[in-house]
Amino acid sequence: MAVVGYRRVSTIDQSLERQDLGEVEKVFEEKVSGASASDRPVLQEMIGWVRQGDLVVVHSIDRLARNLQDLLSIVTTLNNKGVSIRFIKDNLTFPPEGNDGAAKLYLSILGAVAEFERAIIRQRQAEGIAKAKAAGVYKGRKATIDKDRIYALREEGYSTYKIAEMMGISRMSVHRALNTK
Repeated sequence: MAVVGYRRVSTIDQSLERQDLGEVEKVFEEKVSGASASDRPVLQEMIGWVRQGDLVVVHSIDRLARNLQDLLSIVTTLNNKGVSIRFIKDNLTFPPEGNDGAAKLYLSILGAVAEFERAIIRQRQAEGIAKAKAAGVYKGRKATIDKDRIYALREEGYSTYKIAEMMGISRMSVHRALNTK
């Protein structure tokens, strides 16, 4: 039996350190939005790696999934593989053999509460942005792509594919930058 940890934060700037998992043999970590389980390669790698009898340890339910459908799907997938999952902050463990109605109900309630919390946070954020825009103080998100460098590389004759590769961004990002000149 292996004790496996999974830690996730939403952005590169955030730290994984606050998610103490205790003693684990292997940790899977990623810095990516939790919006969709299918868009998280490290989560998918972890699900593929674990074996029957293993235990997956996660700091809290919201680190594993942002919506109820993904949460139930991930837990069910792990349980179907014979893998238990423990949420430290919530003090809950869902073993494969304990996949009864009461456990599913409890998990569903907690998942729904987490999803509701996320929706409220997004609503408050949108309200704050609307007020800041109305007051003329909203500047928006800082640009993460250096458009001047894209223009310069294009002038040097590089293809959009090569520019994207050199800058570590998608070709669509290069095209968008070139079309806004």
